[in-house]
Amino acid sequence: MSGRLQPSDVTDRLNTGVAHNARVWNYWIGGKDHYEVDQQVGEQVATMFPVIRDVARADREFLGRAVRFLTAECGVRQFLDIGTGLPTLDNTHEIAQRIAPDSRIVYVDNDPIVLVHARSLLVGTSEGATDYIDADVHHPHSVIEGAAETLDFEQPVAVMMLGILNFILDTEQALDIVRRIMDPLPSGSYLAMTHPTTDTDLGGEGNVGAMKFWNENATPPITARSRAEIGAFFEGLELLTPGLVSCSRWRAESESAEVLPQFGAVARKR
Repeated sequence: MSGRLQPSDVTDRLNTGVAHNARVWNYWIGGKDHYEVDQQVGEQVATMFPVIRDVARADREFLGRAVRFLTAECGVRQFLDIGTGLPTLDNTHEIAQRIAPDSRIVYVDNDPIVLVHARSLLVGTSEGATDYIDADVHHPHSVIEGAAETLDFEQPVAVMMLGILNFILDTEQALDIVRRIMDPLPSGSYLAMTHPTTDTDLGGEGNVGAMKFWNENATPPITARSRAEIGAFFEGLELLTPGLVSCSRWRAESESAEVLPQFGAVARKR
């Protein structure tokens, strides 16, 4: 693990008085790494938007299917996981290195509590590499610069951006961030993404009130986007089958998987 912060820095940055996405998300998927304020906000959001726990679990399951697909079927051996969140069972490096022990994974997040847990939990195989960098997706140059210490940008890299671009409120800025992350990567690299929506065909109308409550009571602020807006993040890339769909149905084992208001897709850089 790369040492980017000292323990005192982490303590100074940790705010347990305001709900934070990484901890609330951990609460929704049944984890234990959260505080009372996170539980309170998480419960209120779940009351307003009852499928949020299903969304959280489906997003996590998408991660597993995407990493297995990219490792086993596409031959990817390098992953850049941006917006890591709190470590839980079957993190990106565990899934990839189970299939290919020489896989190299870099995690990126800027929540101090994520850093604390990452230092102790994200331990990979001796054949591969697992690293964590404390960086903000708003500064893609720092992300790429830090990742280059572990990843070889002459070889394909799979970029995982699950539930992270929804915290970039300005769509043009979010599009620019994706471009600046993907541009230095070689042909044969991949982008895997999930993103919440308010599109009614996925039942996203319930997101509106819940997100308004979130933005008034938690951090960081969040936004949803339409299918067209999310699809624009993949401009210039080749969307792989089944395209941009509810993340619960992306390469799901069952065609009857519940449709949820969280898009998911994987695309290849030509």
